[in-house]
Amino acid sequence: MATHSVHRETRHRIRIDDHLPVDHRLNRVYRIGAGLMGLFLLAFGILGLTNNIGFFDTGGNTALGLNTNGTLSVLSVCVGLLLFAGMVIGGNFASTLNMTLGILFILSGFLNLGLLDTSQNFLAFKIQNVLFSFVVGVLLMVFGMYGRVGSTLPHDNPYWRARHPDAVQPEQRAVEGGDQVR
Repeated sequence: MATHSVHRETRHRIRIDDHLPVDHRLNRVYRIGAGLMGLFLLAFGILGLTNNIGFFDTGGNTALGLNTNGTLSVLSVCVGLLLFAGMVIGGNFASTLNMTLGILFILSGFLNLGLLDTSQNFLAFKIQNVLFSFVVGVLLMVFGMYGRVGSTLPHDNPYWRARHPDAVQPEQRAVEGGDQVR
């Protein structure tokens, strides 16, 4: 009677967010991105609200060169405040928030592109608003993904280390021993 040993392949599910130290230099990029986008959205929303525009008015009122109404202004203030919260918290939260909101801005651009010149365009979007949504979405995604994804991440990057735990051990031994890993 043969006994077979069962080898289970253990796969470690890596949560990338858990591997970035709070004081890592990438944190600055995530905070700057969230802060800049939050500042612009907050200014746009406040200027839209101070014009006493109707909440669902689609009459063509503008703020900072973009069409707006009360609903879009309130939404912009809320998203701007959320980005400021991400800036204050920083770290992985800011990075993930930037990426998530970036995707939502791009989806909003496509949705509102389809709603232009229809009666369902309750946010009073014009083509410049759609283009703005695309640009802000891409910028937020770039700020959020900076240093997280790419084929040439340096080996001291915490995200690279989290994805390659088997390579980290030999590399650390080589560095501690004075050898260089090629």
